Amino acid sequence: MEPIKNIESLAYFTPEILLVVFAAAVIILDLLVKDQESDWVAYLSLIGLGCSLIAIFITNSLVNTNEPISLFLGMIRLDEFAVFFKILLLLATAATILFSIRSEELDVRLKGEYYALLLAITFGMFLMASSTNLLMIFISLETVSLTSYILAGFLTHSPRSSEAAFKYITYGAVASGTMLFGLSLIFGMAGTGDITQISSQIASVLASGGVSALGVLIAITFILAGIGYKIASAPFHMWSPDVYEGAPIPITAFLSVASKAAGFALFLRFFRTGFDTPEILQSIDWGLLLAIVSALTMTVGNLAALPQRNVKRLLAYSSIAHGGYLLMGAVLLTSEGLSAIVFYLIVYLFMNLGAFYVVVLIANESGSEMIESYRGLSSRAPLVAGAMAIFLFSLTGIPPFAGFFGKWLLFNAVISKGLYWLAFIGLLNSVVSLYYYARIIKAMYLESAEDTDTFSFTKSTFALLSVFVVPTIFIGFLNIFYSLSAKITLQ
Repeated sequence: MEPIKNIESLAYFTPEILLVVFAAAVIILDLLVKDQESDWVAYLSLIGLGCSLIAIFITNSLVNTNEPISLFLGMIRLDEFAVFFKILLLLATAATILFSIRSEELDVRLKGEYYALLLAITFGMFLMASSTNLLMIFISLETVSLTSYILAGFLTHSPRSSEAAFKYITYGAVASGTMLFGLSLIFGMAGTGDITQISSQIASVLASGGVSALGVLIAITFILAGIGYKIASAPFHMWSPDVYEGAPIPITAFLSVASKAAGFALFLRFFRTGFDTPEILQSIDWGLLLAIVSALTMTVGNLAALPQRNVKRLLAYSSIAHGGYLLMGAVLLTSEGLSAIVFYLIVYLFMNLGAFYVVVLIANESGSEMIESYRGLSSRAPLVAGAMAIFLFSLTGIPPFAGFFGKWLLFNAVISKGLYWLAFIGLLNSVVSLYYYARIIKAMYLESAEDTDTFSFTKSTFALLSVFVVPTIFIGFLNIFYSLSAKITLQ
């Protein structure tokens, strides 16, 4: 595959260019529109996402799926793997914008900057999903991180939001420095920044004795710290609960889905392309390292969620646990593991964003994010309570909801490779998660609220809610999604 030069690459880079153009257009429109209550900047952002989505399909039609294109002299790659994650990220961003329109937390005077930053972070995540050069990997990760810090602290009137941004920056700076050191070690060992060539170069120097297996393992560990911070895997998860609790609810939802998806896209491309060769695996069993991280992540996330009373914080720890489940697929280093991750991310998009949408709705009505504000919800807003129950049951992995089918694929892939101990830990953690999810359901259906006034929601609110409810119920039965996940490969 001959890398395409910079100018010629621009034709295939249209989706990213459109995101940048519309981000600038949003800022300009915000300066021109005098009505601060207007949502025109939000609608323009949605139009930008739609245009970018159309451009993705157009550019993808120009690519032979059997021979992906390497753009900008090998800096990024356009293939079906990148296309899938770009579409997933666009859907998550669009949902976040719709949540933001309905959220009462955001300062109306800063809407232009807010939506422009959402488009900018989506651009950075696009690069994370398609980067194939060590330098571009770091630049894309920092683009996403710096924008995330601003969005996490966007509630400038809230000390809790400022604290979240400060902690996010602190942890992020350490993780970025650690990752950069690991990348420099790999570059020094391989003599190239192209991850498609790193595997053969590392295998060669390992065979010749030019570097030790321990040195490569140390470099991998440092890089895993940086990427693990982005996907909130233990022990790099400490930032997640405080940031999720302090950030605006739409941003919390965005970080829990889009940021995690982009992190896994980078993780899978880097490790499966750069280190998944028999020569390297004979010297370094980094799959075992990932298995330990997976077990630790899901256990820490679920146990820490048990005593939580704030629903946002509870879902933050839940998100950590789901990152552990997703890592089960990464441990396998096989196409079955990759397809299981891809399908679970599709499922996770709908059920987790749906749960956060309910959090937005209840916070608007009650002014609280605590479990106590969900008491008696079955009588005050029965449809919303039913939807929340469906999302929580799906997150637990109870059939017949989509989360069950997602976990089934992950567990089945792990068991097929003989990692029974990891599957057993995953099963135990699923049982543990049922307890803290059930606390919310108990509050909604078995407890009475002091205020018995019913919540009133518009038809558009229920329409958007159904967009998440219907796939959460039926997506597991549709073979099209199994087929889609099985077709997505890394080359």
